[in-house]
Amino acid sequence: MLPIFLLLISNAFMTFAWYGHLKNLRAAPLWMAIAVSWGIAFFEYCFQVPANRLGAMVFTVPQLKIIQEIVTMGLFALFAIFYLKTPITRNYLYASLCMLAAAFFIFRD
Repeated sequence: MLPIFLLLISNAFMTFAWYGHLKNLRAAPLWMAIAVSWGIAFFEYCFQVPANRLGAMVFTVPQLKIIQEIVTMGLFALFAIFYLKTPITRNYLYASLCMLAAAFFIFRD
């Protein structure tokens, strides 16, 4: 469970680094948005690298990738709704179901 917890933290930083500037730094120069996002992404890597190292002891690399994508989609949905005030469409839900199907296939024997 520790690798999944670390991936949750990592993805929270990643989502904010990738999309937070769309709300906070819209009027700032592009170089500033890049610098701020890069600084935030540093903390993403501080959690992502240990998550993958520990996770590789329990999961295969493809399994880790699917876990990371599911975590990303879930956190992004919350971020989009509550921070960016963007509604989640039916198509997003369909894409999420596809990710769950991917998890089913990657984890089955």
